[in-house]
Amino acid sequence: MKIIFTGGGTGGHFYPIIAIAEQLLKITEKEKLIDIRMYYLAPVPYNKEMLFRHELSYRHVPAGKIRNYFSVSNFFDFFKTALGVLKALWTVYAIFPDVVIGKGGYASFPTLLAAKFLGIPVIIHESDSLPGKVNRWAGSFAKRVALSYPEAEKFFPKGIAAWTGNPIREEILTPIKHGAREFLKLEEDIPTILVLGGSQGAKHINETLIDTLPLLLEHYQVIHQTGVKNIDEVTGIAGIALEKNQYKTRYKPFAYLDTSALRMSAGIADLVISRAGSTIFEIAAWGIPSIIIPIPESVAHDQRENAFTYARTGACEVLEEENLSPHLLSATIENILNSQARKTKMREAALLFSKRDAAEKIAAEIIRIAQTHYNGQ
Repeated sequence: MKIIFTGGGTGGHFYPIIAIAEQLLKITEKEKLIDIRMYYLAPVPYNKEMLFRHELSYRHVPAGKIRNYFSVSNFFDFFKTALGVLKALWTVYAIFPDVVIGKGGYASFPTLLAAKFLGIPVIIHESDSLPGKVNRWAGSFAKRVALSYPEAEKFFPKGIAAWTGNPIREEILTPIKHGAREFLKLEEDIPTILVLGGSQGAKHINETLIDTLPLLLEHYQVIHQTGVKNIDEVTGIAGIALEKNQYKTRYKPFAYLDTSALRMSAGIADLVISRAGSTIFEIAAWGIPSIIIPIPESVAHDQRENAFTYARTGACEVLEEENLSPHLLSATIENILNSQARKTKMREAALLFSKRDAAEKIAAEIIRIAQTHYNGQ
């Protein structure tokens, strides 16, 4: 049985693929099914070590970006996409898989087109409440569509879409509470705020947080993932802002939180501040109240829709970046953390929204469709 994955070169596309592959390996081993061979077709491998660990063979397939605005790059990317289609046709034909799984993004277009042309069954997963162009197009011929948000169902043909949730790797699902405060050198009885700034467009969040720190640290301690590109600037400015602050050791900036550090941070966090990408699903699975600050619409159209869709469940508060200020941020934090009833309600809403078995459900459907194709039915 052969399975091809394809998707854009971001963590939001890549790690759900890893989560599904993880479950495919578990199911085939548990049920003693025919050995599967899995492939990942994309312009870049994103994380070679992860691919190797989960038995995914990488095949390079170039792809050009599809833009809505005039750019000289559109001319060159047209030829890059054309080359990608030819490469994908050859690669998919040579592998001749039993199913192709598309995660979305322009990088998945050549492989999905090749699968359509060669009559290979297609399953797609849509991470956003407002589906992207490639997934909307692929939905017209896909066998099944898995959705992270139920609101996205209306964009696909009736009867093929299901709300599965977003696949999350097993190692991320469960927070670590024991030993977390010692490892992160945090105080025992002080509420903890986890800020997942990341590297994409986090400058304003980082600056606002630093301006708020002198007031916040009187009552809370802060774990701040700044993003690798931002760590030097953030620690430099924070060092000046907190130079004479008696609570400065309550601020813990990190360029990047690896899996263990992230799980430990989640295990002791009373509140998470984050963008509105795939991290929403991890926060929901952890059952932690959150403040979501979407990337502005001028940069990314999907994040604002995702944020307000999640907010309607009652699990988070949304602060739009254009309105973000130290006063607004600190007031929102206090309104959440000073009310036990509100924290409880937000935790319950987050867990209700979360679908921790998303990867397992999608993997089971992949095997069902792949077996049907493998047996020639």
